[in-house]
Amino acid sequence: MELLRGALGVGEDQALEVATAHAMLRRVGEGETGPVLRVYRPSAPVVAFGRRDSLLPGFPDAVAAARDAGFTPVLRAPGGRAVAYTERSVVVDHAAPDPGRLSGLDERFVGYAQLWSAVLARHGVAAEVGAVPGEYCPGAHSVNARGRVKLVGTAQRMIRGAWLFSAVAIFDDAEVLRPLLAEVYGALGLPFEEDSVGSVVEEAPGLAIEDFERELVAAYAEREELVPAALSEELRTRAKVLVDDHRVA
Repeated sequence: MELLRGALGVGEDQALEVATAHAMLRRVGEGETGPVLRVYRPSAPVVAFGRRDSLLPGFPDAVAAARDAGFTPVLRAPGGRAVAYTERSVVVDHAAPDPGRLSGLDERFVGYAQLWSAVLARHGVAAEVGAVPGEYCPGAHSVNARGRVKLVGTAQRMIRGAWLFSAVAIFDDAEVLRPLLAEVYGALGLPFEEDSVGSVVEEAPGLAIEDFERELVAAYAEREELVPAALSEELRTRAKVLVDDHRVA
């Protein structure tokens, strides 16, 4: 499996970052490439909205709240509700072929949530799989700490011939994200509790983000051989074609 590391670059359009995940999915689905794993830390703060969010009457106000806080609003590639993250977060996008539409959906949710939990547990985090009350982008396969705060959100998208599994770990900056998400979810008219937002560094104060990312990649490598690769021009070109699907006007 190809391993892509790093953000596109400082100052890059954050809509292009999320379009890259979409492009990975399309290229795998069309047989242009095999499985691909991308791991990166965003170069700017982002609020990634779900498609369903954009249909709500409060969406323009939610977008304004994100921009006022210095976050770039985008529309995410996989499903789910709004997620906010900063440069002190780790994003994983994993695309692979799927010969049977919808096959393996639950197994992936469970398996990769357990992978994240195991990495966190090595640092003394009481990591569990499951939603916590009032969490952003609620899901049964979130990874939380102590059953109290959400640390990692997971989501999937499937097309004919391929699946995309995405995860975002809030490593730090929870104190910035809590009030912002309260504004965003308030504007959208969706339930949310500020104290449901946690961060890895709050649970494991001595852990560095570089080490966390390295251990996460190693955990994936235990499941499948990873071959480091550069972000190809073909992938960049496909992402640029799709970017308008992820940009918020």
